[in-house]
Amino acid sequence: MADRKKILIADDEFNTRTALERYFRRKYDIGTAADGAEALRLIAGEDFDLVLTDLRMPGADGMAVLKAAAGKGIPCVLLTAYGSITDAVQAVKLGAYDFVSKPVKLDQLEAVAEAALKNGKTTVQTEEKKIVVPPPRGVVTPEGISTPMKAVYDTARTVAPSRASVLLRGESGTGKEVIARLIHETSGRTGAFVPVHCAALTATILESELFGYEKGAFTGANERKTGKFEQADKGTLFLDEIGEIDAATQVKLLRVLETRAFERVGGIETVHSDFRLISATNRDLRQMVRDGSFREDLFYRLSVINLELPPLRERRNEIPALVREFAAEFASENGRKTPEIPPETMRKLCGAPWPGNIRELRNCIESMVVLSTGDVLDVSLLPPEMESEVRSAQVEKPQEGSPSAQGGMAIRDAESRLIEQALEKCGGNRTKAAEMLGISRRTLQRKLAEKNNEG
Repeated sequence: MADRKKILIADDEFNTRTALERYFRRKYDIGTAADGAEALRLIAGEDFDLVLTDLRMPGADGMAVLKAAAGKGIPCVLLTAYGSITDAVQAVKLGAYDFVSKPVKLDQLEAVAEAALKNGKTTVQTEEKKIVVPPPRGVVTPEGISTPMKAVYDTARTVAPSRASVLLRGESGTGKEVIARLIHETSGRTGAFVPVHCAALTATILESELFGYEKGAFTGANERKTGKFEQADKGTLFLDEIGEIDAATQVKLLRVLETRAFERVGGIETVHSDFRLISATNRDLRQMVRDGSFREDLFYRLSVINLELPPLRERRNEIPALVREFAAEFASENGRKTPEIPPETMRKLCGAPWPGNIRELRNCIESMVVLSTGDVLDVSLLPPEMESEVRSAQVEKPQEGSPSAQGGMAIRDAESRLIEQALEKCGGNRTKAAEMLGISRRTLQRKLAEKNNEG
């Protein structure tokens, strides 16, 4: 038929190549190549709509085939054995549409192939097509920006137009959701930005939130509900605190990432969604993989692009601009004139350890603006405990550019004091204390457990 798409299958394993050819010939015209060199000749001489290529082949490897396909605007999917999955991740960075691990599950590969064909020609970013990243709220630009954050912006600008999954790492409150929204807003994707805070939901509720459910799927399911995967079609799904999801949900998430297809809870209809995934964590996922609490294959799926957001104490030169921005924001919300920040107030704000990072600073400025009776944020409006925290951080401050165990202890001690004070003010209520500190309840519980273990 004239309207049938044409796929090139390149694999040096005869049985794999034959099985794929037989399976895909039902819907598509097929060309096959027994090695990389033959694949390069076919790509140069014929028109294909999609290339499915093994990564390791004689003559020329999958990377060379990928480059040839990208040169002609042909989407390319890499097939890779589990041991070379890191190479496949690199291939996605270089322009591959996606990768599928061997042994291949044919239905999953078909879903990936259909998505690649639907989305059409691959896009190769040129200097002229680079998107300028605008200044988002809560993040400093460009005069007061720190060197580590400049690197984050540069990477965000580069990866925004791609489909590659992004993993944002950093302490709570460092602005991971701000960067996720920034990537989405400059990606050119037409769908919505859909955030999900995984730590706030139980495993059962998280599943129904992500996948949606059919009417009657369980008690209380009085009508069909679309899930976050579906809502993020042609947009971006942001999974915050991804390290908190349980093992069963990890398996289900991996399947959706491989196929971009799923069924609603209680349903049998397969739903397809072209979403871009950005996830965030304040935990060490590599260590969790080593501990066996997080799937290695899912980790590689999530971390095609890694962005590390430094804590606020490592980018203190950004604090003055953040303080002024937050002061103006909350003054406007409360119908007040933008307040003046005296030098003594700014000095103490810049010297505080801020274990809760930008979120804690923002909450502090909001409190100061609300409590102020004039147009000046006087030093007396600072939290009472800040004086000792600033003094502790200054006494134990590490040398520029070198790690310090003493400095680390000062930060942890200040953090412990803040947690104790928040719990005392909230009468021991951990949920309210977490809200006061600007962190999740689960993060607070983990920090308390770590403190008890140290004691």
